[in-house]
Amino acid sequence: MPFQEYRNELVAENREKIEGHVREILRLIGEDPEREGLLDTPARVTRMYEEVFAGYNVDPRDVLGVTFDEHHEELVIVKDIIYYSQCEHHMAPFFGKVHIGYIPSGKIAGLSKFARLVDAVTKRLQVQERITSEVADIIEEVLQPHGCMVVVEGEHLCMCARGVKKYGSSTVTSGVRGVFRNDAALRTEFLSLLKS
Repeated sequence: MPFQEYRNELVAENREKIEGHVREILRLIGEDPEREGLLDTPARVTRMYEEVFAGYNVDPRDVLGVTFDEHHEELVIVKDIIYYSQCEHHMAPFFGKVHIGYIPSGKIAGLSKFARLVDAVTKRLQVQERITSEVADIIEEVLQPHGCMVVVEGEHLCMCARGVKKYGSSTVTSGVRGVFRNDAALRTEFLSLLKS
């Protein structure tokens, strides 16, 4: 089953509890949970949680689990992997792109596995810095490349739509492992290829 089809399948008891809590939140903010437009909202929110938190049902390491022996030892880049996540501080959405570069050391993964890895890591309560580190660490652990570099761009609604309300601001984080740490030319090559 493709990762996109995984859902955080809640047991019936948990589903009912979440729906009850959503009804109570609606009441506490001054809404009438029995109003026509809100009658199905608790169930909808629960189904949304099953989807956006599906990463809790997957070990991200397993996503890269099928690898291939290949003697390519040059830079491989998978860029512009779109992600959507939820900020663990406000449970507000944030989204953006992940760019991955690695130098294989005899093992490669199918290119779609990197998108699935990003989904597995981002479909849970997160912070952007942790997403960056987790993706880099998992690639390093599973593929054991000569090195990898991960750049994550994000727009955070907890900063754009509330609080300081700085719409359009973005955050960029990077994770650098292996040969990328000490090879400035390699980092420059990766970053320049992201712009092309």
